[in-house]
Amino acid sequence: MRKLRVLVLMHEDLVPPVSLDGYSEKEIAEWATEYDVVAGLQRLGHEVYMLGVGSDLGTIRNAFVESRPHIAFNLMVHFHGVAVYDQHVVSYIELLRKPYTGCNPRGMMLARDKALSKELLSYHRIRVPKFHVFPVRRKVKRPGRLEFPLVVKSINEEASLGISQASVVTNDEKLEERVEFMHETFGVDVIVEEYIDGRELYVGVIGNQRLQTFPVWELPLTQLPEHVPRIATAKVKWDLDYQEKYKIKTRRAEGLSLAQEAHMARLCKRIYRVLNLSGYARMDLRLSNDGQVYVLEANPNPDLKYGEDFAESAESVGIGYSALLQRILTLGLSYQVEWKR
Repeated sequence: MRKLRVLVLMHEDLVPPVSLDGYSEKEIAEWATEYDVVAGLQRLGHEVYMLGVGSDLGTIRNAFVESRPHIAFNLMVHFHGVAVYDQHVVSYIELLRKPYTGCNPRGMMLARDKALSKELLSYHRIRVPKFHVFPVRRKVKRPGRLEFPLVVKSINEEASLGISQASVVTNDEKLEERVEFMHETFGVDVIVEEYIDGRELYVGVIGNQRLQTFPVWELPLTQLPEHVPRIATAKVKWDLDYQEKYKIKTRRAEGLSLAQEAHMARLCKRIYRVLNLSGYARMDLRLSNDGQVYVLEANPNPDLKYGEDFAESAESVGIGYSALLQRILTLGLSYQVEWKR
């Protein structure tokens, strides 16, 4: 295996320490992904340079000049505090004519916009929840095709920002209240979609031209109190105490038939291609109580933390963490960007 100089791009507040000694579990959780990726690349024998990026793209250019890396390992999830600006970081790297890991700018743009991605998927007859967009400062009036209960969330923010139990609404008064809360609190356009009662499933996909899917993973929500909606709220995803209390830990989905798993694998490859994704991604699905599969969203560059669902599902088919990182590097080096043609 060729030893590489790898520039790991991350947010300036998430640059990890050299050692975990002296840090609590909650402190480590903030930058665990960055630490795991850096440590994993070093175990592979690569020469790793960490770069914390804030609001200046020039630091990336300078790092390429000074360190002369073979590739940038992209862990950026926002820029200037704006989630959708991560696609512009990748565009900038392409303008510098440098290779990078993960998704290309076009795929990130299509997938990050939850409404646009759903429109594209619907055009290709891929089942998504019915939805409607309420732009900021626009009056909230529910279209007749949307029936309660409904889920209210940001149109482009990631990591379940603003999603709580109150995000599931059951009448027009609560709908208007929640949409206005999202507008005023986060200043974002809002997408409202039908609530699909069922199982929360994830499927990892990796590749550029030739795609591989990993086994179906599940976020178990059955231990939540009966009155609590079964959705992936911010507490479900990030509150360690809440996860421990309600036994929330992703695992391989049980009880699916071979036909169901094969259908989901084919479906997720279709989604990947429709949205022009590359590198690696995770598809968020809902398996309704009547057996229908709905696509909630596609997530390019999902969390690569060791023990998280993407890495765990890869390991379940014999792709260990180090091998997964190496494959992501190889895909980044081989991706056919315009300047290579």
